[in-house]
Amino acid sequence: MRKLIATSVVLVLAWAGAYAQGRPEAGPDRAPKDPVVQSIIQEEHENSQLKLLAHQLFDSIGPRLVGTPQMEQARDWALAKYKSWDIPAEAQNWGIWRGWERGISHIDMVSPRVRTLEATQLAWCPGMGNKTVTAGLVILPDLPDSAAYAAWMPSVKGKFVMVSVLQPTGRPDDNWEQFGTAASFQKIKDERKEMTDNWNNRIKKAGYTTRTLPVALENSGAAGIVSSYWSVGFGVDKIFGGYTKKTPSIDVMQEDYGMLYRLVESGADPKISVHVESKERGPVPTFNVIAGIRGSEKPDEYVMLSCHFDSWDGGTGATDNGTGTLMMMEAMRVLQKAYPHPKRTILVGHWGSEEEGLNGSRAFVEDHPDTVSKLQALFNQDNGTGRVENMSGAGYLNAYEYLTRWLSKVPAYIRDSIKTTFPGSPGGGGSDFASFDAVGAPGFSLGALNWSYFNYTWHTNRDTYDKIVFDDLSNNVVLVAILAYMASEDPNRASTEKAALPINPRTGEQTKWPAQVKAIRRGGFD
Repeated sequence: MRKLIATSVVLVLAWAGAYAQGRPEAGPDRAPKDPVVQSIIQEEHENSQLKLLAHQLFDSIGPRLVGTPQMEQARDWALAKYKSWDIPAEAQNWGIWRGWERGISHIDMVSPRVRTLEATQLAWCPGMGNKTVTAGLVILPDLPDSAAYAAWMPSVKGKFVMVSVLQPTGRPDDNWEQFGTAASFQKIKDERKEMTDNWNNRIKKAGYTTRTLPVALENSGAAGIVSSYWSVGFGVDKIFGGYTKKTPSIDVMQEDYGMLYRLVESGADPKISVHVESKERGPVPTFNVIAGIRGSEKPDEYVMLSCHFDSWDGGTGATDNGTGTLMMMEAMRVLQKAYPHPKRTILVGHWGSEEEGLNGSRAFVEDHPDTVSKLQALFNQDNGTGRVENMSGAGYLNAYEYLTRWLSKVPAYIRDSIKTTFPGSPGGGGSDFASFDAVGAPGFSLGALNWSYFNYTWHTNRDTYDKIVFDDLSNNVVLVAILAYMASEDPNRASTEKAALPINPRTGEQTKWPAQVKAIRRGGFD
């Protein structure tokens, strides 16, 4: 593998935030058929491995939270897959993280009636061993100032404390728009804003933040922290990490959280029984998985496919970023079949700890500067299962010339739905392409149709196999494989000349190119 990579690699990916627009000419393909392109299309459409890969990664291995055994299992699985395809691959350790393993979450309401709640422990939640705690609940009250909250704090001892706002509706906005009157929809929006503002003001008056409040409650003897981070969709919550060290932190889905909240408010004195298990694993290595097909003519120049390997663990990380992972793995498999001797080396980076701050890709940029300086193009995908619908020039002045030329070989049924924006803007930090953008390497984001991504699957308990749209994903494989082929074959190096970025209307100053940010190489311990 070290023969594939010099000593560095970097790339820039982009979003669509530009001034001039263009797109490849729509319509039927009239150019002579390219045998490599035809082989790529045929291999993917006749022998696609996407469903098998998805089943193995999501159903069998599951979510890939940094520091967990599942992330390590996914690493070993990916290395074995690449080996079976005769593609050299390796794991590159770049730091250490707090090791943690999720166990059982079992959370029930036991009074005033019995109901098993839809709830789970948050990531890095402390385990309870064999203990089960049954206790009542209290709601963070609305008090006048921090002194009043300090006086209230001792009353939480032995209680589960509810630290999230009560939502006035469990229906998403599009449901209200479809069936509600304009007046009722506006009324519910106003009510939600008022309740949210009031709740945020409670935390502010208490002198805490959403991060520090759970710790203060734990130190005051609370039995546990009960939260609900609704994702504004039916039955969907965002599931992130907890901040407590000794007591459980649990997320209760919006519907059940609202029921508990109303029971507390009405004086029904509900009680819940909580049992969660987890294991601390100590410091464990964090890593990227890098694979590549060595170039035959220009092996020290690089085309790179890019995606992040890790996920949050409320679901199985299927669309964030499992579909990106599958897309790039399958594209590499197809390229090895249809284009086994590329002119330039084709690499793929499966980054670790993207969710905690692009750490894997930032570490790669730091550790492989020679590769970065010889990058022809990087293509990143990280926003769900949908077909790619936009590409930007990432702020590179001449990206229009080569991107549109590379896209011209993509079948019209894929190409014609892609909107291109030039020169575009460099990535600012939303995904791993930004790590490469920051050092001026030519990287490009493949922006996908969202399929209700932000409400229903992004970082949620519903991000699972059944949300994958395999037809869209298969077309994306064809797209990225052809782009990699064309970038590899191009006789010229892609221009990295930067365009002048626009004036920021809020400051009146010219927008600056994003600065490089260092990777966090020891994380999760504080």
